[in-house]
Amino acid sequence: MTMIGLSSCGRHQQRKGCILPDSVELRAGDIVFRLGGGLESHAVTIMDRNGDYSHVGIVIDTMGRKMIVHAVPGEPDFDGDPDRVKLDSVSKFFDSVYALNGAVVRSTDSLSAQRAAKAAMALCHRQILFDDAYDVSDTTKMYCTELVMFVYEKAGVKLVHTEPNHVELPMVSADVYYPSDVYQSKFLKPIYIF
Repeated sequence: MTMIGLSSCGRHQQRKGCILPDSVELRAGDIVFRLGGGLESHAVTIMDRNGDYSHVGIVIDTMGRKMIVHAVPGEPDFDGDPDRVKLDSVSKFFDSVYALNGAVVRSTDSLSAQRAAKAAMALCHRQILFDDAYDVSDTTKMYCTELVMFVYEKAGVKLVHTEPNHVELPMVSADVYYPSDVYQSKFLKPIYIF
């Protein structure tokens, strides 16, 4: 694991409670993980026996400012805001309201990482809705892991080479990829775990 300095929540739009250490410098295409404290996060970590994180997003650079694109339910920006692919500040993504701990991983191919970040921003502009059916075969809606895998695949990198995990719940029966499936990709290296 490598630690890098220079950029942090303190350099991003400051929000009280940001858990990202000040020593972490993010780059476009970095993949960020967090473990939330809510019921949905708890459910993800119970189903994903190999994982420490319940949510994942991708870092983009917009006019020199690092932001995070992610597909998330239950975090509306305003009344009536649908669950969707959205753009948040680093400090909001890692705010202690949403995150107990986290990690940053980086692609071994920086050009693909930059292309993936651009693809993520394009999806955000299209206001893709959150995929509460968790159907990876339908890219008209996306959940967090699906989003990250999709944008990297558009950039020429298939992050996950395993079969999806079958989930059978009262309201959902689906084959899904967990954040840990991405985290364990051989094309990524951990930069910081906190």
